[in-house]
Amino acid sequence: MTANAPRLDLYAHIHKALRLFMSDTLQHLGRMDVDDPLDLAAALAQLDALLDAAEHHVEKENTFVHPAIEARRAGASAAIEAEHEEHLDAIAGLRAEAAGLRALPSAAAAQRLYRRFAAFVAHNFEHMGVEESRHNQALWAAYTDAELAEIHGRIMATLGPREMSETLRWMIPALTPAERAQLVGGLPPAVQTPVLAAARPLLNDTDWAKLCRAVAQAPAPGLVEA
Repeated sequence: MTANAPRLDLYAHIHKALRLFMSDTLQHLGRMDVDDPLDLAAALAQLDALLDAAEHHVEKENTFVHPAIEARRAGASAAIEAEHEEHLDAIAGLRAEAAGLRALPSAAAAQRLYRRFAAFVAHNFEHMGVEESRHNQALWAAYTDAELAEIHGRIMATLGPREMSETLRWMIPALTPAERAQLVGGLPPAVQTPVLAAARPLLNDTDWAKLCRAVAQAPAPGLVEA
């Protein structure tokens, strides 16, 4: 590794995925039609999925990342650990409010849920920024990239097929072309094929062509060759 080479960032890709997932869910809740049962159900189902993802993310950081920080930089994760407890409380509150809206739909209830979720998203964005700065500095000062890769591997090993599919659904369109190619190109061939199939509807023709070229796959006829 050269002096200017970027360090391995445990937060980079998953945080991009969560930011896109949160932003899209916020927009969906903001335009939700409470008089349309199908639209209401779809918006609240997406909120459920987002809250599941946020809860799982907190659990993984608490289980793998914070203990690693504390092992070599005692106290460095204390503030974020406390915020994680606040996030879990906020998630429980959002679930309860969504259940109330399902049971008795109204424009006023939908607006309350939207604003409460907006506040949750705003706090999470600030929270992730702290992790990407202060926590990364603590990790990079205390661990080699090989050690960080081992932590990342242990996190990935906890992902079941459903959670992996949901994570990739938001991660793939959130990444830059170079990040996307690195992610997909690093997968075993048996895994890469279904991931590429799932990625196709998430990308425009130009981004799809770039990805195919990067992983040495031929795009479907008629697609833009970027």
